[in-house]
Amino acid sequence: METTHAEARIITKSFLQCHPNRLHCALHCVMLDTTEQSVGLVIPMVVNIVSIVVGLLFIFSVNAVSQESENSEKNANELARFVLQNEVKAEANDHSHWTLKLETEKPRRKEVDAVVQTKDGDLKWPLSINGRPLTAKQEHDVDEQTRRLTSDSKALQRSLKEQNDDAAHSQRLLKTLSEALIFRFGERRGDAVQLHFTPNPHFRPATREAQVFQAMDGDLWVDSKQGRLMAISGHLTREVKFGGGLLGHLNAGGQFEVKQTEVARGYWELTLLNVNMKGKALFFKTISVQQKLLRSDFHQISDDLTVAEAAKLLRKQAIVPASAEHQ
Repeated sequence: METTHAEARIITKSFLQCHPNRLHCALHCVMLDTTEQSVGLVIPMVVNIVSIVVGLLFIFSVNAVSQESENSEKNANELARFVLQNEVKAEANDHSHWTLKLETEKPRRKEVDAVVQTKDGDLKWPLSINGRPLTAKQEHDVDEQTRRLTSDSKALQRSLKEQNDDAAHSQRLLKTLSEALIFRFGERRGDAVQLHFTPNPHFRPATREAQVFQAMDGDLWVDSKQGRLMAISGHLTREVKFGGGLLGHLNAGGQFEVKQTEVARGYWELTLLNVNMKGKALFFKTISVQQKLLRSDFHQISDDLTVAEAAKLLRKQAIVPASAEHQ
């Protein structure tokens, strides 16, 4: 005996009213008609319906996950773009000056300096070289050099130009980051948000140094509340050649790390620069491919400080740490 259309509608309606994720719904539908004649038709119908529902659920879930992933990547890229643009703007508007301690490590040399910043350039006084305090002769030479800088503005202007050129260079690279890289969310620690990045396959570098981004993976840490860049670290996944290798190259495996910290309310300063690359690429005048730089003990000073006043303050800054080291 065949199942009538009315019986089939009852079976289908009963199945669809059940929870779609429970297999026992199918068994419940089968039990609606216990006659031997109808079982042969009911089971295939139920199985077909189960297949359709499961298939639809799978399609919907895949689409939902895909959409969620796309939205997450879009939001991560938007956050990175906002922070990087804000960073460029903040740096351009920051004209503050500071005294600070600068520690520089290069191959075979480690130096600790006292630094005083002025609008005409920075003055620095070595406190120790390779872990040893300066000798009397070294202190005399530094003092003479400082006196020359206060009277010879051209030498200080050359140093200031190099710093400004590197700052402008850094800003151009920051503007390029949001186009050159693809970001996705990582960890979150309070207001600190981690963004993993990989190269954007559609990016076409307009400059030589921007080629590095095509071979770089890493992480960005941002302050989501203030919209500031906290840290960026990366490594080269392959060798990068400039001009076919004639203009320089960087080997695979090279790493870098940059951190900045809010040293006073609303003021963010570079506190760590660690570059460990192998190769040759003279993009910056004041940064080499193997260098570690630490900046600490920030104290804000007048923006109108003259070079002569800065030299006087620098001597005072240098004497106190030197005296403490001899004790």
